[in-house]
Amino acid sequence: MAEGDTILRTARRLEAALAGRRVAVAAPNPRGRAAGVDALDGAMLRGARALGKHLLLDFGELTLHSHLGMSGSWHLYRRGAGWRRPRSSAWVVLDGGEHTAAQWGGPTLRVLRTAQLRRDPTLARLGPDVLAPAADPDALSASLRVAGPERELGEALLDQTLIAGVGNVFKSEGCFAARLSPWRRLGELDDGELRGAIVATRELMQRAVADGRQPRAVYRRRGRPCPTCGRPIRSRGQGDANRTTYWCPTCQP
Repeated sequence: MAEGDTILRTARRLEAALAGRRVAVAAPNPRGRAAGVDALDGAMLRGARALGKHLLLDFGELTLHSHLGMSGSWHLYRRGAGWRRPRSSAWVVLDGGEHTAAQWGGPTLRVLRTAQLRRDPTLARLGPDVLAPAADPDALSASLRVAGPERELGEALLDQTLIAGVGNVFKSEGCFAARLSPWRRLGELDDGELRGAIVATRELMQRAVADGRQPRAVYRRRGRPCPTCGRPIRSRGQGDANRTTYWCPTCQP
């Protein structure tokens, strides 16, 4: 699943290439037409921003909202460049002349009235964005505490209603960087430990935004040696959604 770092990078790339331009909008795939993207044809893209794992493209009175889920993607192409996926299957194509952006797949693609964004039930329920420029680690920690003392750290980090943007990669990697077990309950962690998990996760995500590379110290490395102690990395499902968590039981007691 695309996590907050990927969505923020995408927002910045789309804004740099298309903001201030009127775009020709096409929906080769019927899914895009069902989302109402035709209403954006000829409108000017004013900006793009990430809200956790959600991408919002501002067209003035209207906003295009996408969530990529496990399989969706946005691609950006210069004029004349070859496409990595067939245009005919794209859900939406935004042609700004010198650059064209196209989106495929995902659970969400819809056009909303911009004035209604604050009241939209999907977006209003999100917690604070872990990658927001003004994000405060203490405030993010306090938001996690709302989950209650019995909630496990790894599960809480994935709850988008507590903090938005963290996915399975950074849940595992952030806990490893903070040297905290993702299985510890929030009530077992003092404020310094919980803040440390937030800071480590946020710093890893900021680094991934900058260089485009997500860390792989433990994620999807089950049975391989821990880069710190050499003991085998373990994994198992966590939480009601049974999302796989990776950790080193020696380094993360």
